[in-house]
Amino acid sequence: MTKTLVKAPFRADHVGSLLRPERIHQARKDFQEGNLTSEQLHKIESEEIKKIVDKQIEVGLQAVTDGEFRRRFWHTDFLEHLNGVEGYVPESGFAFKGEETERYDVRVIGKISFNPEHPHIKEFLEFKEIVGDRAVAKQTIPSPNQLFNAGIRNLEIYPDIEEYTNDVIQTYKYAIKAFYDAGCRYLQLDDVYIAGLNAPEIPFNDSGFSREQLIDLALRVVNGVLEDKPEDLTITTHLCRGNYRSKWAFEGSYAKIAPTLFAKEKVNGFFLEYDDDRSGDFGPLDYIPNDGPRVVLGVFTSKHGHLEVKENIKARVEEATKYVPLEQLCISPQCGFASTHHGNILTEEEQWAKLKYIVDISKEIWG
Repeated sequence: MTKTLVKAPFRADHVGSLLRPERIHQARKDFQEGNLTSEQLHKIESEEIKKIVDKQIEVGLQAVTDGEFRRRFWHTDFLEHLNGVEGYVPESGFAFKGEETERYDVRVIGKISFNPEHPHIKEFLEFKEIVGDRAVAKQTIPSPNQLFNAGIRNLEIYPDIEEYTNDVIQTYKYAIKAFYDAGCRYLQLDDVYIAGLNAPEIPFNDSGFSREQLIDLALRVVNGVLEDKPEDLTITTHLCRGNYRSKWAFEGSYAKIAPTLFAKEKVNGFFLEYDDDRSGDFGPLDYIPNDGPRVVLGVFTSKHGHLEVKENIKARVEEATKYVPLEQLCISPQCGFASTHHGNILTEEEQWAKLKYIVDISKEIWG
């Protein structure tokens, strides 16, 4: 048996977002209706974050998050506070399997740069103080590649893709430094865009570039951002095929991106969706270098509360060792439990039971 890991990602880990309790839903409603001040809303969010930090530690997680409790969406809240980016309501939401998402997105309105007053930095400082030395405080932000989704880049402001790419890279370099200076040592880049490059028909794309060109560009963006990464900062990539009210957006294995991104992306770990047949088999993992990034197998689903069969989970981990050594593997849900404020279709009790189950199974596998 391999020993427990002392550096992230951990044997039992999780992607980040957690179901918002009813108290937060009500507080946000009251705030929108003018019955609650922003300070009162912030206080309620802080109190609920303290509760879920305690709960994550109680179920045995070594890395904890703020559950993304201060956000409406997993990505827009971060992106719209960058200089040169704004949030807006488009004519339609994104098409998920059986449902259209709430209408909200971001777009570029000026030259992109990092905002030194970005609220996520202050929020992380508060979160880290809540966690203290009891666990590792994990921060999640959207990948820089999310800024390459269809309709976000403004061709009048950025007619040249190279200038746009360089500004995105520089913006994220500053963002990473700001989080590091705030004490962050575990940062996750959530990336639906890269996962989408595997899909039979690439979603969210209007660039005119080929799949191969987009894959190469995505690698250049992430590795450019990581160029000056401090040695003691763990940065992982989470690849997601969509997670909205237990629905998904697209399918496709990792085979198309693996030779480039799995082989060459300079992250410390990959969080990969492997909770159903849409994900394909483990074959693409063969491209991940031995002694390279850790592979966090998302073999549990966050989309419903039923507990997976333990023997099946162990068998899947064993199957993955054909491509990646056991000591390089970890386990987690395939995505967060609430990538948006709506949350997936399960109860908070089921969420916590699943996270504890993951911790317990990890101990049986790795000791």
